[in-house]
Parts: sequence; C-alpha cells; structure tokens
Amino acid sequence: MKRLFRTFLLASAMAAGLGLNGPALAADGPSNDDLLNDAKSTGDVLTYGMGHQAQRFSPLDKLNPDTVKGLVPVWSFSFGGEKQRGQESQPIIHDGTIYVTGSYSRLYAVDVKTGQKKWQYDHRLPEGIMPCCDVVNRGAALYKDKIYFATLDARLVALNKDTGKVVWSKKIEDYKAGYSATAAPLIVDGKVITGNSGGEFGIIGMVEARDAETGELVWQRPTIEGNMGTLNGKESTMTGVMNASWSGDLYKTGGGATWLGGTYDPETKTLFFGTGNPAPWNSHLRPGDNLYTSSTLAIDPANGDIKWHYQTTPHDGWDFDGVNELVSFDLKKDGQTIKAGAKADRNGFFYVLDRTNGKLLSASPFVTKITWAKEIDVKTGRPVYNDDNRPGTPVGAEKGTSVFAAPAFLGAKNWMPMAYSPATELFYVPANEWGMDIWNEPITYKKGAAYLGAGFTIKPLYDDYIGALRAIDPKTGKIVWEYKNPAPLWGGVLTTGGNLVFTGTPEGYLKAFDAKSGKEVWKFNTGSGVVGSPVTWEQDGEQYVAVVSGWGGAVPLWGGDVAKLVKDINQGGSLWVFKLPKA
Repeated sequence: MKRLFRTFLLASAMAAGLGLNGPALAADGPSNDDLLNDAKSTGDVLTYGMGHQAQRFSPLDKLNPDTVKGLVPVWSFSFGGEKQRGQESQPIIHDGTIYVTGSYSRLYAVDVKTGQKKWQYDHRLPEGIMPCCDVVNRGAALYKDKIYFATLDARLVALNKDTGKVVWSKKIEDYKAGYSATAAPLIVDGKVITGNSGGEFGIIGMVEARDAETGELVWQRPTIEGNMGTLNGKESTMTGVMNASWSGDLYKTGGGATWLGGTYDPETKTLFFGTGNPAPWNSHLRPGDNLYTSSTLAIDPANGDIKWHYQTTPHDGWDFDGVNELVSFDLKKDGQTIKAGAKADRNGFFYVLDRTNGKLLSASPFVTKITWAKEIDVKTGRPVYNDDNRPGTPVGAEKGTSVFAAPAFLGAKNWMPMAYSPATELFYVPANEWGMDIWNEPITYKKGAAYLGAGFTIKPLYDDYIGALRAIDPKTGKIVWEYKNPAPLWGGVLTTGGNLVFTGTPEGYLKAFDAKSGKEVWKFNTGSGVVGSPVTWEQDGEQYVAVVSGWGGAVPLWGGDVAKLVKDINQGGSLWVFKLPKA
C-alpha cells in the first residue's frame, strides 16, 4: 500500500509538472512559436500589432460590410478612479483573458466573457516623472507565464499573468534625467525588446534586450553615434563613428528616443526600430546629419548590432522624428515579389524600402501639403530640401526667423499604427492635415529640463477636416480612397479578411469602413475619444472586436489652435468589447 501511495504521488507530481491534471500551470502561456504564428491564429491576439510584423490584419471574415450592422457591444470595463487621460493601449487576448494597460502605468486582466476584473496592477510612480506627451501606455507583451509592460518612470515590469504579482522590475534609465517608457515591449527568441522615451530632454535613445525569465540585460544599442553598446555585461561596439555626424560632445545629449517600440521580421531575423528627433530641436546648434536620429534601424536581435539604417529626415529641424513603425510585407510589382517594408513618416512621405538592405524603393506624399522638402530623391534616398522653410537661427538672445511649415511637428502620422491588408494589398494610414508656425530659440542643456530651443503654434490647414484615413497602394504611392474627419485622427487601425477597416475618432466613435471603397458601414459611440488600437479575434464561433476608449495624448497638450478645437471632448478610461452574435 505504501509503495502504491508513493507511486501515486510520483505520478501526480509528474502529471502536475506536465500540466496533465489540475488547473493549467502559469507556464502554459504562449510560446515563442505561438507569438510567431499570431498573425495567422484567429482565436487570440498575442502580440502588439497582431503579429510581429505589425500588419494589424486578421483573416477573420464573419464580419464583413454586409454583416457588420449586427456588431453589438457585449460589455464595457471602466479603468476607474480619476486617472483617465489618454488611453492608447492595444489589448492582448489569451485563454479567456484580456490584458490591457491604462494611463499612469496600470495593467488589468479582465475576463473575456463577462468583463469581470481578475486582477489589477498599479505601478507606484514617483514624484517628478517627465512624460512629454501625456501619461499614456500603449500595451503589454505576453510570453509563457508572464505579462510585461513599461512604465512612466522608465522601468520594465514582469508580472505573473494569472495573479498580477510582480516577478521582476528592472530600471531602464533615470527618470530624473527625463527618461520614460510608454511603448509595448516585443518578445523575440526569449528576449524582451524595448525602447525608451524622452527625446525632448536630451536623453540618449536606446534599444535593449533583456532575458524574459530573469530581466537581466542581454544587450543595449544606443541610437546616437559615438555611444557604446553593450553585450552580456561588456562593451560591444560603438554606434556609428565618433563625431562623424555630431560635433563635439553633442552626441552625449542627442535624443533619438525609440519611444514607439519596434517590429520584427522573422523572415530576415531583423528588428526594426524607428528613432525620434535629435536634441535640441534647434538644428543650427548641431550641424550634420545627426545619425541615427529620425531614422529606421535594422537591428540583429541576437546581439544588438545595426544591420542597416535609413534616415528619413537628415538634420531634422522640425521635430519630425522617424519613430513610426516599419511594417513588413511582400511587395508584388512588375512580376516580382520583394521583401519590403513600408513606413508613413511624420514628415509627410510614405516610404517603401527593401527590408533586406534598407534600399529606398519609393517615397510618395500622403498628405496634401509638404513645405520642408520638394521631394525625396529615390537614387540617393535623401530629401531635396526647401532651404527657406527651415526655421532661422537665433541672434543673441532673440529668436530666429519664424516659418510656416507643413506638416506640423505632431506629424502627418504620429504614433497611431497603420494597417496592411494582404487581401487588398493596400495600407490604411491615419493621417492629419496641419501645419505650424515654428521658430528657434537659444537653449543650453540642463539635466532633466526640456531641451527644445524652439517655439511653435499648430494650425489646421482646412476648415472642414484635420484627420484623414487614407488607403494607399504601395506599388504606386497613390491614395485609393480617403475618409475625412473633423478632429485629428489619433488611434490605430485594424483591417480584416472580411474586407473591413476599423479605426476610432476623437469624437468617440469606433468606425468600420469597406476596405475596398472606403464607404463607412458601421459606427458606435464609446462616450470618449478613441485613441487606442482595435483588435479582433474569434471565440466560440463568434467574431469579437475590442478597443480602448479615453481621449488624450499629445494633441490636447501640444496642439496649439487645434487643441482649442477639441477642448470640449470628454476624457474617459474604458475597454469596450463587441461581437457579431451567431445567426
């Protein structure tokens, strides 16, 4: 009997270790292969971008232009309290749970069927955090038994996905120097890949990889020339060449934050991270191209080495950044299929690159007015500047000559992610039509203080609209259709195999459009501006859609005349879930 009992205990222990009986183990979360397959799987949403390449496309087709009229709300979950502000998150869905981040570095786990909260984690933020553009967070990353997200005091936190308990918390950088973090992490080969924020404070932009299990730093890659990278606790290689495009010690405060996070292409085994503005904004203080700011970097996920780079705005003098996502796709043109990547840049041009080497294939305007450059020279890859549209240099204590430039520094497209449909072979880009009066001012660097050296006022270009959702053909750069919106568009885009495109508006609507024609076919008002990114998945034979609602972000804070136009939009903080019921 004792031997039988010992055998039973051993068998039970083995079964528990394998997850064969009893409750599912925490380790039963998504594997690396699950994450790589996310773009094809339809019963969950495991990654930011609905796949590492961030096409934000779902093959689900139960919802289509005919059936979408039956899409109804199932429940709404409030983030609660007075901590509303901008809600820019994208939900993650796995095994009956939705994981969603909220403003002020909060993370929630919510039951998919009922909307009941399972747990909530509120990160304890210190006094003195310095986020430039609202207290937002854009999402989390799920891997095995942990859920990861970045915080406004520049930390990366790993929680147990079932309990919300902290497993580890690691400091990315010093928030007192202006560093913060708002982007959703990326999981590649067991490493958590993150960027940083704080380009307006003269920080150094970086991409770093940490061991997903322990949080220990594997490698770090600065984005400003002259700074040393690290690998396994030791110095690795210098970013670029010292003083090649930065004079003196300016590389020590060069900006170039990687605040939007990155994408990953498993076909070429390459990370793509966009980099932000150089610091200060006053370009006369920093002659040269100022690499690798306002660029896309192709990075080896194994060691952090830069494979190639493409700079969209060399010697950026308008705060255009280059941080917007590079979306990998197959470009079918002239009988060939090219491994390509597309980027709708804040500077107003839609770029298509060969993602294997960074060669420019095309660059086309996707907004109606671009004043800073005449065109992008496809042979050299460089802009042909309108030199008289660069803000003038200050004289003594006096500000420099003001110019009216378009787009405004908030960009032809800011952070809000676009979508690509392999079915229509079109990109769906949330664009904004605005310009700015901009001038340079004297500035010196002071740790933890704003490091701009510029002043500005944003103004709408047209009386009837600012935002425009545009369908763009990457083969030609032509706009196939557009939807115009009175207020700026500031939310992400989703497209589906059912020939639909979803996006939200500051007026509170989640809207659906016919992906081929642009016809609006459905809308629902969530009660506050939608500046999050919608997702879709299938459960029990029904198609669901979820989006976060809550007005905020950079527009109310930095929008000038545009901020006045949207000042009466109500704030909020909630997660909405919809479904198409079975017939």
